[in-house]
Amino acid sequence: LQIAMGIPLANIPDIRRFFGLDPQDTGSIDFMTTDYPPIQYHVLAARITAENPDEGLKPTSGKINSIRFMSSGDCWGYFSVGLNGGIHEFADSQFGHVFARGKNREESR
Repeated sequence: LQIAMGIPLANIPDIRRFFGLDPQDTGSIDFMTTDYPPIQYHVLAARITAENPDEGLKPTSGKINSIRFMSSGDCWGYFSVGLNGGIHEFADSQFGHVFARGKNREESR
């Protein structure tokens, strides 16, 4: 969104933090030659969808009776479900995400 607003990538505080630079500074960053910090974690993401496998995985609507998900420091998620547990018939079939973090891809599985 910030790029779409016309803010240069090098002026975005989170980008500057990623490269270990002062987030308040507005100096340029040569992204082709500047090394970034070593990767410390890997994250896997899974989309939670309401689809009907008997109809070629077409989106489906209906009611969700219960979602029980216990987030932890390395595994978290969110779900967008209506107050009465419904997935609207005109909504996208994706209604949630689950993320897992580990020191490598295998550990994040």
